[in-house]
Amino acid sequence: MKKISILGSTGSIGTQAISIIKNNSQFKILYLSAYSNAELLIKQTKEFEPKSICIVDKTKLHLVKDALSAYNVEILSGTEGVHELASKTDIDLMLNALVGYSGMAPTLLALENGIDVALANKESLVVGGNIIKKTMTSTNTNLFPVDSEHSAIWQCLLGEQKQEVRKLILTGSGGPFRTLDINKFNSITKYDALKHPNWSMGQKITIDSATMMNKGLEVIEAYWLFDISIDKIDIVIHPQSIIHSMVEFIDGSIKAQLGIPSMNIPIHFALHYPERMVNKQSNFNFLDFPKLEFEKPDFEKFKCIELAYSALKLGDSYPIALNVANDLCVAAFLKEQIRFIDIPNYIEETLAQHTPCNIDNIESIFYTINDTKEYIKQKIGN
Repeated sequence: MKKISILGSTGSIGTQAISIIKNNSQFKILYLSAYSNAELLIKQTKEFEPKSICIVDKTKLHLVKDALSAYNVEILSGTEGVHELASKTDIDLMLNALVGYSGMAPTLLALENGIDVALANKESLVVGGNIIKKTMTSTNTNLFPVDSEHSAIWQCLLGEQKQEVRKLILTGSGGPFRTLDINKFNSITKYDALKHPNWSMGQKITIDSATMMNKGLEVIEAYWLFDISIDKIDIVIHPQSIIHSMVEFIDGSIKAQLGIPSMNIPIHFALHYPERMVNKQSNFNFLDFPKLEFEKPDFEKFKCIELAYSALKLGDSYPIALNVANDLCVAAFLKEQIRFIDIPNYIEETLAQHTPCNIDNIESIFYTINDTKEYIKQKIGN
């Protein structure tokens, strides 16, 4: 039996993971966390009876405690509660489905304590890639990527030699504005941006897909996950989202991982690894998709991609500044405090004024996070 912890159990990834685990005797859920969805966390706790849970939003703590007073479960709260769950050592795998750069510390804590991590929080590597990789080496732990693109590359690389790889090719749908004229970007609303053509995801990642910052962040994540140089990571627009990513080898061969555009498949693979188990939700019929198209990404329309490449090339603390600025700008856009076209502009300004520092410990990460937060706060308000 595989004992697991799910951080972000009430979000899109977390609920899909739970649907896979439900009625599956191979798994036992020991720990769950949610940000503010107390009602769903209570329901999950009653169904799976974990040892401990955490509600990050402390205003919901009394609600959770009252509803679960008859259950033998430890109830934690706040960021410190999530960190306590991430430090547990009586599990085999932690699924990190948290949103944003705050997911980095739980990833690091789990790895430091010798626990493998199924990673759906790409920001962990964007913000703390260097430290996380060093920790993995010292504790002999693993990251199992849950993002569909990185899961695809991971599967394509199984059994292959690193020196035989010519390039990694990340595919992207192009989001809802792939064909929209750039002159109309100034009128994009949050309701427009939340209408993804292929994927059903949380709000933050859906906006990242609309700006295509998700592809930029995925480049940085791939750099750390697969230990490959920046110039060997390409992006191709693939509107149908059937090919999830590819690997080209030095002999000209290309491996591609294909499937329906559903996060169920990469979550299923990461949870069951190293085995492949039956997945009844993954049936695919090529005849349903007779046409697969590919395009070059438009860096003028989607400036966030170039900003991410630039931050990675500059190194040090630049990717952290990029990530934090993006998180805050997306949050401001969802609150309708800034326009869609302001997101890349504010991020570009953040990188231009950023004073880099060497990222060799977690304190230096939080210094850059706080410094960037202050800058964005001055630019766009609270």
